[in-house]
Amino acid sequence: MDQETVSATLTIAVPAAKVFAVLADPTAHSAIDGTGWVQEPVDRAPLTGVGQIFRMSMHHAKHPSGDYQTVNKVAVLDPPRAIGWLTGGQKDDGEPEFGGWIWRYDLTPLGPSETEVTLTYDWSAVPQHIRDRGIRFPPFGPDHLTNSLHHLSELASGG
Repeated sequence: MDQETVSATLTIAVPAAKVFAVLADPTAHSAIDGTGWVQEPVDRAPLTGVGQIFRMSMHHAKHPSGDYQTVNKVAVLDPPRAIGWLTGGQKDDGEPEFGGWIWRYDLTPLGPSETEVTLTYDWSAVPQHIRDRGIRFPPFGPDHLTNSLHHLSELASGG
């Protein structure tokens, strides 16, 4: 792990297109999440284009509000090879504001029915004013990414 990213990789016995379809479905994100923070999608439409905004209901005991929403913006969409989104919140004027971190899944087909999936959390673009708030990066334990990939594997394989 370098200082600004953390990644995990898992081989899933499912074709890349099927894995990608699960990742592009915001209604599956709470089941994939390894922390339990992601609750329900506010926006349920499949992710189909770079720039698309989708919101998720969240819960974190250490968040000032407990329950809150994230605003996510699709930053990478290359079916069935890669998908990723920036995560942030909403400013007082209702406009989205992103914190500089991105979730990215890279899928490498290993044949017709097997896919290597790498999940990366990258906080290298977090501006100093956000870092000065004392937010720890990454804001989760080391098993989170691996847990998320195992959840993704279960969903994609129908198990």
